[in-house]
Amino acid sequence: MMKYEESNKTEGTGFQQAGTCLLAVCMLLNFRCIDSQNFSETPEICGKNVSQSCSHWVYQDPDSFVAQFDLACEDWKRTMVGTAHNVGYMIGLLIVGPLSDKFGRKNIAIMTGVLGGVFGVLRSFSNWYWLFVAMEFMEALIGDMCSPMFVLTLEIVSSNKRLVFNMLVSYGYIVGGVLLAVLSWLIQDWRWLLRALYTPALLFILYIFFLDESPRWHLSKGRKEEATAIVEKIAAKNNIKLDQNMLDNLSYEKEENKNLKKILASTLKSRKLRTRFFVCVIWWMTSTFVNYGMVLNSVSLQGNKYVNFGLTQLVDVPGLLIITNILLRFKRKKPLIICFALGAVMCLAQPFVPQDIQWLSITFYMIGKLMSSFYFAITYLYTSELFPTYTRNSMHALCSSLGRVGSILAQQTPLLLVYWSGLPSFVFGSVALFAAFVTLLAPDISDDSLPDNVKEAEAIGKKDKVVSA
Repeated sequence: MMKYEESNKTEGTGFQQAGTCLLAVCMLLNFRCIDSQNFSETPEICGKNVSQSCSHWVYQDPDSFVAQFDLACEDWKRTMVGTAHNVGYMIGLLIVGPLSDKFGRKNIAIMTGVLGGVFGVLRSFSNWYWLFVAMEFMEALIGDMCSPMFVLTLEIVSSNKRLVFNMLVSYGYIVGGVLLAVLSWLIQDWRWLLRALYTPALLFILYIFFLDESPRWHLSKGRKEEATAIVEKIAAKNNIKLDQNMLDNLSYEKEENKNLKKILASTLKSRKLRTRFFVCVIWWMTSTFVNYGMVLNSVSLQGNKYVNFGLTQLVDVPGLLIITNILLRFKRKKPLIICFALGAVMCLAQPFVPQDIQWLSITFYMIGKLMSSFYFAITYLYTSELFPTYTRNSMHALCSSLGRVGSILAQQTPLLLVYWSGLPSFVFGSVALFAAFVTLLAPDISDDSLPDNVKEAEAIGKKDKVVSA
């Protein structure tokens, strides 16, 4: 019998369209207090002592989210939007995965993509703050099409092309981030901005007509005819002739039908794998905390906030290319430690750059952001290589979900600006430095083979590896 993995080599790479998860960021705004009695202005900001009372705030941009919900002195409400999004996303990771395993990658990707667009558009009509937050939470909870699309991508691309293909797909996120900066600059009204961002997502319904399901998923459900038809279709598009015997013998080795708790318990009984799990969670928390936090706080840098936000996205263009080549040539551990450490140094040094040297401050910040993209990419791949086959997907999803605590906390970092403008960057550097030391506890990946069982996973990093019979 021929395994699907072997037939997968005939499929090539093709093109992948991926949904971009966009987070509406409440930009920093200038506002002044107006006295209703004599219309005099007080230049003091919230939290400072003022000599006269005021009745309302006058905003630099009356069409902004902060202005329309009057959040001038309620910083926690501004950051709550992002927090609600990330809490929803963290929970959604644990829901969308099992759903895509049961109902198919294609079906769940289309459903979540369209629902994400629906909730995004509905959010633009919110006239009550807490309704807006609820819609934000729901959009993140069931509007994540990225996970099933990523899995679908991995399952239809040959193994020797996955790393490069993943890099190409990741450029979709960069394009989305740059478009967010441009549209935010051009469309100052937050309601119309949301409509411009989310309305195109409704077109995902058209994927029904031209997106194929994963052949591997069909085989895992015993649908050999459907899987064979898709493999033949892909081969025809790539001008590859398939041997009929290969198609007749196409098979897929199912995992044992175990309860999720039993699967995780069988892995975490090992002390080495428990330590490895702890290390991976630290990686994920650090990566999400620093990466998302630096994007959010980029609007507080000197200069144009929209340009700065766009630059934090564009630095990932060379970053993805560089890190892909590094991972193709070197192991994982040393590059990860170097990225954590160098990113930490840049973040720790940036707050102490004199204000009159604006270019140097932004350069340090962007290098720190670039390093965060590096170690985020390595973390994503490294995690999946450290655990045995039958728990690899479960452990990866669990580490990713717990790691979203970092992105939740990242939403609160703009509040630190009240105490010191450089405090967020200093915190990012400290956390990244801690992660660099924690990485010393992880084994390195010595070759391209992946462990199939606990013994092989425990042997990672040893000279004489265990070989299963």
